[in-house]
Amino acid sequence: MDPEPLEVRHAVREAINTLSSSRDGVRISEVLGTIKCYLGGTENQAPLKEREEFTQLHFSAFLRSLVSNLSADWMELLTSDQQKELWDSFFLEGPADQAFLVLLDSIISTGPGFRLMKLISILEQFLQLGGMSALMWEVCHQQAQAGSPTFQETLLNKVVCLPDHLCNKLQGNNLPVFFPQNYFPLLATEIIQVLQRICDSLRGGLDCSVSFVSQVLGKVCMHGRQREILNKLVPCLVELTEADCVWQRVCWRLVERVPDRWMEAAVCGFVQTAPGADVLSRLLGNLVVKNKKAQFVLTQKLLLLQYGCETAVLQSLLGYLALDGLRRSLLIKVLRELLETWGSSSAVKHSPVEQQLHISKAILICLALLKEPEIENNGQELLASMMGGMKCHLDSSLPRVRRLGMVVAESISSRITTDGPRLQFQYEDDDETRELKFLLKQPAPLQPTVRHDSPSASPKAVSKPSGSPHPGVSALPEERSDSELDSDDDLIPYDMSEDKELKKMKAPVYIRDCIEVLTGSEDLDMWEATMRVLESLIRRNSATVREVSTELAKVLLHLEEKTPLDGFAELRQRALVAVTTTDPVPVTQYLTSQLYSLNYSLRQRMDILDVLALAAQELSQPQVSGKTKPCSAQHPCPQALPATGSSQDWRRAVDERIKSKTRYLAKGRCLAEPACGPNRFSSLAGHFFFPLLQGFDRPLVTFDLLGADHLVLGRLAHTLAALMHFAVRSVAATAMGKALLEFVWALRFHTDAYVRQGLLSAVSSTLLSVPSERLLEDMTDEFLETQSWLADVAEKDPDGDCRRLACHNLLLMENLLKKL
Repeated sequence: MDPEPLEVRHAVREAINTLSSSRDGVRISEVLGTIKCYLGGTENQAPLKEREEFTQLHFSAFLRSLVSNLSADWMELLTSDQQKELWDSFFLEGPADQAFLVLLDSIISTGPGFRLMKLISILEQFLQLGGMSALMWEVCHQQAQAGSPTFQETLLNKVVCLPDHLCNKLQGNNLPVFFPQNYFPLLATEIIQVLQRICDSLRGGLDCSVSFVSQVLGKVCMHGRQREILNKLVPCLVELTEADCVWQRVCWRLVERVPDRWMEAAVCGFVQTAPGADVLSRLLGNLVVKNKKAQFVLTQKLLLLQYGCETAVLQSLLGYLALDGLRRSLLIKVLRELLETWGSSSAVKHSPVEQQLHISKAILICLALLKEPEIENNGQELLASMMGGMKCHLDSSLPRVRRLGMVVAESISSRITTDGPRLQFQYEDDDETRELKFLLKQPAPLQPTVRHDSPSASPKAVSKPSGSPHPGVSALPEERSDSELDSDDDLIPYDMSEDKELKKMKAPVYIRDCIEVLTGSEDLDMWEATMRVLESLIRRNSATVREVSTELAKVLLHLEEKTPLDGFAELRQRALVAVTTTDPVPVTQYLTSQLYSLNYSLRQRMDILDVLALAAQELSQPQVSGKTKPCSAQHPCPQALPATGSSQDWRRAVDERIKSKTRYLAKGRCLAEPACGPNRFSSLAGHFFFPLLQGFDRPLVTFDLLGADHLVLGRLAHTLAALMHFAVRSVAATAMGKALLEFVWALRFHTDAYVRQGLLSAVSSTLLSVPSERLLEDMTDEFLETQSWLADVAEKDPDGDCRRLACHNLLLMENLLKKL
């Protein structure tokens, strides 16, 4: 064996023995100075071969010796600051990877005391003086020279988990530099320093590996710290890669060398942090083409399996696919898969509305990024996907889903139809639809947009139309003198040739005359006047109405609009409600029997349900001086479901009922006493409720509630919930609640979200309207079964409103059990 290694080994052994046994500060300082020669950087440094031998074989052992001898008494032997700095220098100036491991292992294994605080202080200095960049640079060299994988794996775990180790050890006494929100931005700064040295090495023609830095970045992202590290790292990379091809290559390699098991977290972090498609393209390069894992994340997981991305992130991701010729084929592939999912009836039924909105946004962004040749080549496929997806969305009972289908179908039609008619639907615009339409008009990435606020763009003059805005009125000359303006001869008469004489039509004053007008009269003006006065006539002539109530209800139910009349549907509905409340039993029997009859449209069947709900609401209100008191803020009641099928009014009623049952410790003085009176609906509830349950499971030739007509089924569930709500404290409430829970149990696994919302609203009404004693005594089995089902819905249902309602019901059940 060569003598030099023996000399280094002997010197280290002697130094360790001296440090352990000597209490002479001068002697200790001499020993530290002798060993310092093997680290280099001194005037009398040891030869290179000895320095390498020391750092590779003996440095960690010597550091552990320094830590084992560390105590307050031992440090007092080093009298001067220079001697103490010499002790610190072994950790701060030696090989950073070994020093870091010794420090962290010693901290973890050391109990409270002087030694622990000293080691914490040294580790803090290590981080602040750039120890992490030195550590990563050393490992990059080792990887280029095939270093030890085990050592590198250990070091990687310690670097990434440093905040966890220090938090567990120090707990309330932790230092700010070790907090995650401070440590990972510092680590990002150190990564930039290492990458700068790697770029310098490449420019100098030296080989260097970036793998360890990639592993650090990937593992940090996998631990959920993407925001802390990338918010600092990405802006620096954006600036450095803007005009430097070497930095771009290093950045691409940095992400490409992230191990596959951490690639998803790293790529998602870059996509969410990069401020645009061009920046993302500059940072990732063609990673999506080179790496299968990254391709799966970018083209499948973020777009089809998740829906948490903001609109700007979707634009950045899809714009990244569109910015390069190699990646544009993936853009077409992504659009096909998005349209396939959008057109899947199963996806429309079972996926949350938020995910469908996410997919709709992605489709529109893709359409905006497609070029005209790509539109022409894929036009037929887009048309076929549009037709299938449009049908699935229009069949949905959720208004929001139908509106999404309309907007997307309109957008696809506008892109693939260059001439001829395009699809156009009627729906109410809201912020969501406006945002979707705006996405289709977005310019392609990296195309300069025209600024309209520049001085050159400001118009110098506004052209005026040559024609007059009003027919028959001539345009005035632009300039006239005061005398000309004052002349009566220049006053131009209005053209009144097309004006029509207003006819004063006398409306009918008898109910039978109204029936004749509505059924046989061809006088459209008389028909319109009759519709406007019909409700008031019904309410003023209750005795006459009872004689022809069923006939009048039949006429109104089958009545069609003969002439455009504003509010025709509302006038017809209010008249039907007035008939039903005036003569409840025969009219209700007629309406409920017609719900399951042949030759009725879905609109008429839903009108029947709306009228029953509104009539029950009116009958349940107290009367003052023989008149029904309208709903007030003190007695909120649900209104009839609108044509869109929203169930918000029913839920509001349930929320108000819960509020009324809540006990308040303090309350302000009531300004007005609520009106009191008998609930006329109590004795009629059975006539409204039970016939609706008799035929829901019997399919007809043109009507199948359990099949395709789930929109009416959902409306039925909400109507039953409303009737149950209005029957509170009635004699029939217990029997109604039992029947309603059985109805819910039979349909609890229905695939349509609107139906499930109605069932959950029915459960809420039952819990609030049936006396709690009857619930737990007469319906124990139903109560427990429903509770189990609600727990499953609250955890697993894909619809957010269903989950919220289930949690609401579970809370009601818990309160009932506590009360009893």
